[in-house]
Amino acid sequence: MTTPEAYDMSCVVVCGTDAAGLRATVRSVLEQTLAGTEAVLVTAGADDTAASLAAADPQRIRVVHAGAESPACVLRDLGLAAARGRYVLVAAPGERLERHACRNLFEAGRRTDADLVAGRRDGAPAWHKELHARSRVVEDLADAPELVTRDSLSGGFCVRRGVLGALPDAGRALFGVRAALAARRIALVPNLITTGCAPADPVRDLPRAAGAQRDTLELLDGDDVLRAARESAFLTDHVIPCVRAFLPLGPDDRREAADTLAGSLDGLVTPEALGALPPVERIGVRLLTDGDADGVRAAAYALARPGTVVSPLVMTGEGRVRWSAEHADDDMFDVTELGYQYREFTDLRLLNRVTHCLRQGAVLVVEGRLVVPLGLLDERPALAARLDLSVRGGRAHTLSVPVRDVRQEGGGVVWRAELPLTGALRPRGIGDRVWDPRLVLTVDGVPVTTDLLADKAAVPTRATALPARPLLTRLTADTWQPYVTAKHHLAVCLLPRRRAARTAQALAHYVTHFRPARKLKPVLRTLRKKREALHSPRVKLRVYRRILSRLPVSKGLVVFESHMGKCYGDSPRAVHEELLARGAGVRCVWSYATSPAGFPEGARLVRRWSWPYLWALARAEWWVDNQGFPHALDKPRHTTYLQTWHGSAYKRMGFDEARHRTMNAPERERLRRAVGRFDHFMVRSEHDVRTLARAYRIPEERLLRAGYPRNDRLVEALRRDEREGRFPRPPLATELGIPDHRTVVLYAPTFRGVPKKGQIAQLPLDVKEFAQRFGDTHVLLVRAHYMEAASLPVTPPGTVVDVSGHHDVSELLVLADVLITDYSSIMFDYALLDRPLVHFAPDLDAYTADRGTYFDLRERAGGPVIETQEELLRTLGGLKKADGEWQAARRAFAAEFGSYDDGGAARAAADLILGKKG
Repeated sequence: MTTPEAYDMSCVVVCGTDAAGLRATVRSVLEQTLAGTEAVLVTAGADDTAASLAAADPQRIRVVHAGAESPACVLRDLGLAAARGRYVLVAAPGERLERHACRNLFEAGRRTDADLVAGRRDGAPAWHKELHARSRVVEDLADAPELVTRDSLSGGFCVRRGVLGALPDAGRALFGVRAALAARRIALVPNLITTGCAPADPVRDLPRAAGAQRDTLELLDGDDVLRAARESAFLTDHVIPCVRAFLPLGPDDRREAADTLAGSLDGLVTPEALGALPPVERIGVRLLTDGDADGVRAAAYALARPGTVVSPLVMTGEGRVRWSAEHADDDMFDVTELGYQYREFTDLRLLNRVTHCLRQGAVLVVEGRLVVPLGLLDERPALAARLDLSVRGGRAHTLSVPVRDVRQEGGGVVWRAELPLTGALRPRGIGDRVWDPRLVLTVDGVPVTTDLLADKAAVPTRATALPARPLLTRLTADTWQPYVTAKHHLAVCLLPRRRAARTAQALAHYVTHFRPARKLKPVLRTLRKKREALHSPRVKLRVYRRILSRLPVSKGLVVFESHMGKCYGDSPRAVHEELLARGAGVRCVWSYATSPAGFPEGARLVRRWSWPYLWALARAEWWVDNQGFPHALDKPRHTTYLQTWHGSAYKRMGFDEARHRTMNAPERERLRRAVGRFDHFMVRSEHDVRTLARAYRIPEERLLRAGYPRNDRLVEALRRDEREGRFPRPPLATELGIPDHRTVVLYAPTFRGVPKKGQIAQLPLDVKEFAQRFGDTHVLLVRAHYMEAASLPVTPPGTVVDVSGHHDVSELLVLADVLITDYSSIMFDYALLDRPLVHFAPDLDAYTADRGTYFDLRERAGGPVIETQEELLRTLGGLKKADGEWQAARRAFAAEFGSYDDGGAARAAADLILGKKG
């Protein structure tokens, strides 16, 4: 039973000026499902709110008076000393404990005998969520270094009261770090503990964090690993957010903050931690330690808009690119890896800063300065400029105003424009309220468009407003008001300022938001729902099954689809082109998933899952694809389905996959019905028969042993190589700008699963290192899997080319001199060319264990199987000499897995279609 002398959990709250926050915190303590919970309120003097709370429940709320103004850490320690619970938790006023927080912490502590128990905080960063992804016990901080290297324990944890006396005395060092260092066992739980944490203010909070950092580093003195990690995390978690926060600050606030923070950071930013940061972050931190307010803001803009050049970059004699001439000799200001030196001036995104914006008579005068890096305009090209004002929201209306005064000055371009907003810009007044100006600089006839960065101080409200003349009269609006957007760009807004316009605006607001609108909105909502229902997949599927699929066949209609509509390529394209070459008179329809770009103009194009798509499928005589039309769509009785498939199997497929064994009966039935639609299934070897055909339960009589139509191009390329040699290269080489003396290496990894939301798939191969090592002699073509997208770093021109958007992979295979893949099925196709094949598969064992495979790649590969980047680069360097050792294995590989690929697969498919048609 709970008594005043013994509690399970004590919650210490250091009182401040937030009375409402204190009440909310105490209320959350009293509402805990763990009955033995007390609140200890610590005040630096008289506090009426704390006193009233304690008087209302003296059994569970106590007040501890410090007696004088003291730092928060001293008040906290007084509260800890006064606590009487078995475990102690510290909360800030405004923080609210989740209803079961104390019970979850206490039970975990009792179950694991932990000295410290920590859970999740609301709004915590991703690394904190990963730290608490599952319940676990930590006895060595090396297993969870974030507990002391980052501010993981800034809240949402409790400490055994008996441990408090063993905490090291470390001044302002974070209480959580001290507790973690003293605890012999730490329990981490995935439960949410606290909510309502005060939003961070990086600029205001950095001095306090810097003080705690100094004391924490003293605690970690002697442990070089944790100390170095703490130094790096301090920059990532505190200093870089502070740099980003400089963007909205005005000039005076920036200068004051820079002076203060530079002193706070003195001695805390080590060269090792700074050098490990990416270039822009590194420079922003360095400028902050130097107290350069304007430089920090420029870096903040570059962080907010990645890829923007915000400083006049200079090239050193060694070919390195530095942030500015002032820092040309400092390696910390090196930005060579960003690749700006490889881009044309017209391809750069440049900082264009508004320096002056005022009304002069009937015009708005705007002046600015455009950054020009690397002396790209030193040859004094012909310059011209205009200012384009366009309606926000995608409307086409744009006003262009010539910029009369544009010139080079001091390594940049300065300009001055006069905008006759009142006389020249006549908006409607409704639907075109906000206009965004952009400067279009023309360099030797080539335009470069730039946004206008502005300080609020440079755009004074009263001194910039101009009269407006909307087409719908001044009752809609009467004033042009320049302002600075949330993204810190200059914009112009149409506002009602005079009484007549404000009255009309109020009336319009009433009509659209009150009684008239309440009558009309339900009607519009009902109509919108009916329209959405008409185009919903459920309705489309019902109409397709009940009506469309019963329509008569349209003789000669063939519907093609490749990779679920993502491209015009693969075997369906080869069959399509064979039919066109014969002039057979069939009518071809191609489906596309998102964009019709790249699809044949002569064919009818339909968007996947649209009504025309369903109509075409319902009436088609033939379906031809390489992966599968939507599983929910039944094949009409009059339709024949030719499945060309998209690759031989290395990984287990269909019902052989482990995940299919755990499917319920309806799911297995849906898969069975989907593959049961196939009337003909093309295979390229008996390996396909033993694997794909068996895995998808395809009967023998439906197998078409003719090879893959897409591989006819490869077979013909091999024959041409044997007759005439490799040169001249295919026309694609000219299209991609590849000279004959360069070795073409195609890198095509397999699909590794959809990355998490907001993330881009990371390629196992370091393409930047490849470019540095082989850029003078090789060209690397990178083709990500059609289910993925990859982000490539900037490299010297002509060394790395992203060909992921190229529709037909067969054209890339014919062009390539070498293929680097992992265990993708593309290896089976490329082997037909009898050219060097390298398997770069650092995760081969993990993939094999997770997915399961039909054979051991290391034993039967047609080329070396490599697991490390360095080994791959060494192999490529000596490939010409070593390839002879792999020729026999490669030919055996091609013979085993492509025995039916004889160059006539497309003809066989066309014969089948035309024979049925006839």
